[in-house]
Amino acid sequence: MIRLKNVEKRFGDQTVLRGVNAEFSAGITALLGASGGGKTTLLRLIAGLETPDAGTVSGTEGKKICFLFQEPRLLPWLTAGQNVQAVQEKHPSVSAAEWLERVGLSGAENKFPAELSGGMRQRAALARALAFGGDCFLLDEPFKEIDAAAKSLLFPLLKRETAGKPVILVTHSEEEARLLCGRIFRLENGVLQPDGPGSLLPETAAGD
Repeated sequence: MIRLKNVEKRFGDQTVLRGVNAEFSAGITALLGASGGGKTTLLRLIAGLETPDAGTVSGTEGKKICFLFQEPRLLPWLTAGQNVQAVQEKHPSVSAAEWLERVGLSGAENKFPAELSGGMRQRAALARALAFGGDCFLLDEPFKEIDAAAKSLLFPLLKRETAGKPVILVTHSEEEARLLCGRIFRLENGVLQPDGPGSLLPETAAGD
């Protein structure tokens, strides 16, 4: 369980997050909101890449966190297969080639990132993230350059590989959120609110 309590974050005189109180339990939670509204900042706070100006983030202590950034961030001097291998343990149970096959990139293991389309690079990055694994997953627009046909392959894969773990997925797609996620939150003007069944902490609990 990832828990945010009275979290605030400012950059200069701009307040990006205002008194965020939320819990993220096992399952996939969508995070919707306008561009530049603080969604990525929220993920970075949970990952420990940023420090809140107020409030606390808990539940990640000693946990293995998998963070998939908006950009694929594949190492350009390695092939797609080598990029996946780079995050795997010495004797993985699933080969890099098989991970790439699972995301629809069969036969692409020897191609370099520059030889792949944007959507293919995005899928290779997802394969690498799933191969890395983790106790919780922070996914920043993982499907933004991927077509509907590929998504139909990737959605069940993501659900299967992250089952029983907290997953926070940033997206701009309402349809994607409804199809893939069990819970939806909206971040507007720095305030986080659940859209339907959610895990927003009551203000009384937040002030304990």
